[in-house]
Amino acid sequence: MKRFSVVLMALAVLAPAGVTLMAPIPALAQGRDGTGLGPAQVRALRVELSVAITAATNARGAAGAARREAEASRADLGRVGQLLGLPPDASPENVVQAAARWVEQDADNRNKLADMTEIVDRIETGEIRDRAAFFVEEARTAFEDGRLQDADRALEQLAFLRQSASVEAGDLWIGSVTTRAAFARQRQDFEGAEQIGLQARQEARRRARHDDFLLTSDLGLTAYQRGNERGDNAALLRAIDYYSEAASLVDRAESPDDWAATQNGLGNALQTLGSRESGTARLEEAVAAYRLSLEENTRERVPLDWALTQNNLGNALQSLGARESGTPRLEEAIVAYRAALEENTRERVPLGWAATQNNLGNALTTLGERESGTARLEEAVAAYRAALEERTRERVPLGWAATQNNLGTALQSLGERESGTARLEEAVAAYRASLEEYTRERVPLGWALTQNNLGTALQSLGERESGTARLEEAIAAFRASLEERTRERVPLDWAATQNGLGNALQSLGSRESAPARLEEAVAAYRLSLEENTRERVPLDWARIQSNLGGALQSLGARESGTARLEEAVAAYRAALEENTRERVPLDWAWTQNNLGSALGTLGQREGGTARLEEAVAAFRAALEERTRVRVPLDWAMTQMNLGATLMTLGARESGTARLEEAVAAYRASLEEYTRERVPLDWALTMENLALTYEALFEKSSDPVWLDRGQVAARDALAVYQEAGAEYDIGTSQDLIARLEAKRAALP
Repeated sequence: MKRFSVVLMALAVLAPAGVTLMAPIPALAQGRDGTGLGPAQVRALRVELSVAITAATNARGAAGAARREAEASRADLGRVGQLLGLPPDASPENVVQAAARWVEQDADNRNKLADMTEIVDRIETGEIRDRAAFFVEEARTAFEDGRLQDADRALEQLAFLRQSASVEAGDLWIGSVTTRAAFARQRQDFEGAEQIGLQARQEARRRARHDDFLLTSDLGLTAYQRGNERGDNAALLRAIDYYSEAASLVDRAESPDDWAATQNGLGNALQTLGSRESGTARLEEAVAAYRLSLEENTRERVPLDWALTQNNLGNALQSLGARESGTPRLEEAIVAYRAALEENTRERVPLGWAATQNNLGNALTTLGERESGTARLEEAVAAYRAALEERTRERVPLGWAATQNNLGTALQSLGERESGTARLEEAVAAYRASLEEYTRERVPLGWALTQNNLGTALQSLGERESGTARLEEAIAAFRASLEERTRERVPLDWAATQNGLGNALQSLGSRESAPARLEEAVAAYRLSLEENTRERVPLDWARIQSNLGGALQSLGARESGTARLEEAVAAYRAALEENTRERVPLDWAWTQNNLGSALGTLGQREGGTARLEEAVAAFRAALEERTRVRVPLDWAMTQMNLGATLMTLGARESGTARLEEAVAAYRASLEEYTRERVPLDWALTMENLALTYEALFEKSSDPVWLDRGQVAARDALAVYQEAGAEYDIGTSQDLIARLEAKRAALP
């Protein structure tokens, strides 16, 4: 049974200083002064993040950004998150990114004040210079003491400069306004920052177009940070407007760097908003903005900026590709990431290189899951392992954990396409490694997500083993995940884990004689569908409908009536309305297989052959996409199901043609369903083969069929007994007894 797991996409978006794309962070608590962080919080943050602040001071650009994030991840994240006012369930990435950004702002504001002092020195000696020097020094002293609001008030006094005819005085006034807005952003007072910019822009428009551009761009940054960090989509819309207006205020030919930076900022705002909306229009606009930026940020002129914008472009393309049924966007994303790596080299920016390798792995995994082969998934594994060479546990523990989780997902996808269990074992190991840093106490939602992914890998392993220990572990992992992934907190994640729990319960229930686990599985799927609606997430809705159909079918097979089986058929047919062959060929084939199985079971209970013929058609349709080369174990499953239906049809017809086709289908299945590889599936196929031999005996009276049937049934029983599969033990014992009785009755 196919599953979908949540991938922890630790997308490190690399951008020029001050323009960073990150996951949304909830609104921050107010400081003592009622306007964001107070002096005590600022001072405490500087202590907690002292090493990262040193990194920010000593290294700028891409290298500085990578070092800030690396050092911030080493801090006491619980304490840092508390000081920043983040909720206890903030993801580790959000805490690290918020901390790294705060460190960057602290360093930038210190530099802004130094720049203002230099401008003061250029003003002609006199009263204006003396007053300006006094207020700038007051602001610098307050800033170093953590009193950001007092620093803001000191710079506010420089408003008198806007009346001066001096160019230097005008520059100092503009600098004071952007620095005051930066102080407000550092205090997390985004409303205040925006108001400062709006008021100053009105005055600037009376002065010069370039001043207007600078202030409008700064307004864009303020609105973007507010929208990104507080989940405020209205602020993101304002950021888009500000950046668009700023682009119209700058002459591309005269100031190509300013124009390119504005396009990059516009792309970031569009991408963040687009990731929250259901359509793709904003993401398309983000791609266009990044591509415009790259027209000026060329590789020859600014190689690192070019690489960083290529990385951002890759992220936007990957988000688009994840929403589309085709693969061109994902292919483009891979091209963009690989281009970025040509300049973002390991020697030049090791952590930036590792972040782009991680992003490349994410795109390759998404693409690989849509293709029939394994080449892309192998490339994804290689990219993640390359990233882990720099993203070490000692250096960036949470980045290491995120990439371990992503590696686990790629390995799991590979393992589900291979006949052995080695890749799945590696996936389990990667998830468990991730949980060494993603602890429940430290990052509860990150811990829950990785528990969910671990559950899916354990379930895949459990389905291939004869015992039930792995399936029990999978159920425990899903239930642990649901302790933090509540419906109130993260409804879609809660629904995804309910689906995973249903899958594990269904796999376990199919091996037990009692129906309790299957009933629990049905309940879990129906809970999942309450949030995973067709309107909201059509493909996920279709997958869960198919999963629900599987549980209903298993229950129906154990009941005397047909109501559950009819429900199962309805669920599968509903799934096929969204799981079309054109959109998702392997999912379509998977659902066709399941539909055929339900129709076959119904047909066994009815007198005619119509349901059975429909079942054969469904299985043969599935095999058009489920080929042996593409998905060997799935192909074997469908061959076995086809054999079972042909056997039932053959038993109702006068000749032996259908029964001979059934034997051929079972033998084909056993080419991949070996006893060593998948013992329970092998046993089930052997039991079905024994039943077909029994039917052939009934048609021909040749005792050789009974002898073959007894051998096959006994082999199946031996495996069931090893696995402790109570229900299957009973059915195979009944079959052996029946075959022995028929053999004994012969003359």
